[in-house]
Amino acid sequence: MNTHEIATHIQTHQAPAVLATLIEVEGHSYRKPGAVMLFFEGGTIGSLSPGCLESDLELRTSEIWERGLPEIVEYNMLSSDDLSWGETVGCGGKIKVVLEPVQGVFYELLVQASVRLAAGERLVLFREAAARGFTYKLQLDTDTSLSQNKQQPKLSHSAKESMAAGRFMAASAELTAFHTCFVPKPRLVIFGGGRDVVPIAELADRVGFRVAVADWREGSLHNKFPRAEQVICSPTELVQRLGVAQRDYVLICSHQLGRDRQFLESVIPLAPLYIGIIGSKARIALLLKGLEAPASLHAPVGLPIGGEGPEEIAVSIIAEIIQIRRAGSRELPKGVDSIEGSRNIFGSGAEQADGRVQGFTEIVAGGLARERRA
Repeated sequence: MNTHEIATHIQTHQAPAVLATLIEVEGHSYRKPGAVMLFFEGGTIGSLSPGCLESDLELRTSEIWERGLPEIVEYNMLSSDDLSWGETVGCGGKIKVVLEPVQGVFYELLVQASVRLAAGERLVLFREAAARGFTYKLQLDTDTSLSQNKQQPKLSHSAKESMAAGRFMAASAELTAFHTCFVPKPRLVIFGGGRDVVPIAELADRVGFRVAVADWREGSLHNKFPRAEQVICSPTELVQRLGVAQRDYVLICSHQLGRDRQFLESVIPLAPLYIGIIGSKARIALLLKGLEAPASLHAPVGLPIGGEGPEEIAVSIIAEIIQIRRAGSRELPKGVDSIEGSRNIFGSGAEQADGRVQGFTEIVAGGLARERRA
């Protein structure tokens, strides 16, 4: 979900905005219940469909903002005979959307959510039907907050079952209450600022990660990562400087064996969700010598898609990180991959004398004259 980005936009832009929330689905839908989208002057954040609903929803936003009251909109696209919807759209289902003007208490809570998300908190924003619109309540999302907190909205039995199953609820006949989870953006910490890292950082940013890139070499990060947090420090200082924690994702790719080893030794005890190492199997074996590899370690890094070149390798790596993120697991099989270089930045296809593929950083630097050992 892009709730973090939406909350941040609301905090930093004091302008009319309307939040659209998908609350109910029958049949096929492009997005699942709980998906949100923000409409504001000059743009949108998020999506609810492949593009078939957004124009109609946008036409309603001005009136909703002026009235200051939410509205429930239903779209029935189940019939294939209906040329206005039916087969002409990618949904083909029946969905309900709540449109809420971002005003008053709702606005204040979303601003508060933005601040708390930046501090790493997971939150739930409850709505409960009232005489005019909804009443709102923002709570910390913990393992017991939805089932045991006495301050939560009073819901019907079927509503509670729906909430427990899908973490998003709407009563079957009439909307009673629903909630939205606000999850902070996960952070990807990249150790190493080489040119091969640029597409990885860019793609990670585009799919919803906060990116931090660190290196010990002055000037190595200059103008390469405009949207990322950048840190120049030694590998042993990095964990403290960035506050690397269990909820982070870590990628090690400085191509300097000793420095990578120092950072790896400092980060393993923190048990981050994901530790990925870029390099050949032979190099990784040297890097891990004497260390007990944690379950969260992925080395070589990336899914086995047979990628070549920095952009395709970036897709492989970010796809694996997304897989871990979505599954909530630290142990997922990569599958069978017979091409050693397809998951590394060692995938140009040019071979060294020992049969290993030449490093990407050597290729872009101007040829095959030198072999990179670390």
